[in-house]
Amino acid sequence: MADGASRSRGVTIGIVAGEASGDALAATLISAVRKRLPDARFVGIAGPRMEAAGCEAWYPLEMLSVRGIVEVISRLPQLVALRRALVRRLIAEQVPVFVGVDAPDFNLGLEAKLKRKGVRSLHFVSPSVWAWRRERLRTIRRSVHRMLALFPFEPPLYEAAGIPVTFVGHPLAADAAGLSSRREAREQLKLGLAQPVFALLPGSRASELDMHGELVLKAAEAIHAVRPDAQFLVPLATRPTRDRFEASIYRLGLQKLPLTLLYGHATDALRAADVALVASGTATLEAALAQCPHVIFYRLNKVTASIVKARMLLPYVGLPNILAGRFVVPELLQDDATAENLALAAANLYDDTVTRRRLEALFAGFAASLNADTGGLAAEAVATELRAAGVSC
Repeated sequence: MADGASRSRGVTIGIVAGEASGDALAATLISAVRKRLPDARFVGIAGPRMEAAGCEAWYPLEMLSVRGIVEVISRLPQLVALRRALVRRLIAEQVPVFVGVDAPDFNLGLEAKLKRKGVRSLHFVSPSVWAWRRERLRTIRRSVHRMLALFPFEPPLYEAAGIPVTFVGHPLAADAAGLSSRREAREQLKLGLAQPVFALLPGSRASELDMHGELVLKAAEAIHAVRPDAQFLVPLATRPTRDRFEASIYRLGLQKLPLTLLYGHATDALRAADVALVASGTATLEAALAQCPHVIFYRLNKVTASIVKARMLLPYVGLPNILAGRFVVPELLQDDATAENLALAAANLYDDTVTRRRLEALFAGFAASLNADTGGLAAEAVATELRAAGVSC
């Protein structure tokens, strides 16, 4: 790797993200690092936002867009081959530092291999060790030189385990302060101010669209049956996920359903909506920070779900509930996640104005606890690891 005489000029940094939320976080980090080190080169697995920020995509992030134990097993040979290829290419490029962004099942193994070869490794986004698999802290300690944590309750866990950690906050919190009002969001999307608007967020991975696409469409159909004036907004992160969703529309014969498909713009959709149906994940935090009352849902392969349930440390899975420390957002998981249940929960929440206003007020307080200069703090952590690798910066 780099020696003590190395300079930051032209330094190559490896980076891997595996889904839309990771793409956005990685882009924030890349932009902040390149402000400090304009000649820094980023290479690895990247999405469109990372590429726009200046990352060279060796492979598209859709290659990692899979969630669940059984689902990963079915693609294990492909993922193992991809990880080996990445190690070879990153070592050939003599990267002094690597940043794994979320995707812990893939990235922690990659980080461990690179660490053994002398590469300084950072992991951006703590795995949910506070929710399940606490024993994973041992694996993390072997794999990374530094954890970049998004939530203020995470650093004490890593400090107790002897893992260097930097709290960087969440960029969505900073963005929340500048959000437009619901009126402005609706004007931008050409929606009526009194019109019932529901946002549908089935997930950013192709595997999530396969599991959730028809589910949210059937729920929307049920809502529309009782509220014919309702409008539905569906932000989709990538072309493959949009194609999958459109295929579901045609398969179900729902071309006349009042759907507006958006390429990205999830925050705009959530800000404009009265209520949202949101697949568990980062999108639930985005919904909260957009002050959008919502219902959380998720489906996994039954074997995966049973394994996860047996090892859960908390009674809830949604980030808003974890941040609140109690159930504040309804969660419909696995067999409870039916179109009928989702439609009923969304319609009930729409009708309950008092609960919606309370949720909006609660959500407004989340931003303060998560607000930090995420890009700047992450860039400083990368610079610290570059210096530890002997790169002057």
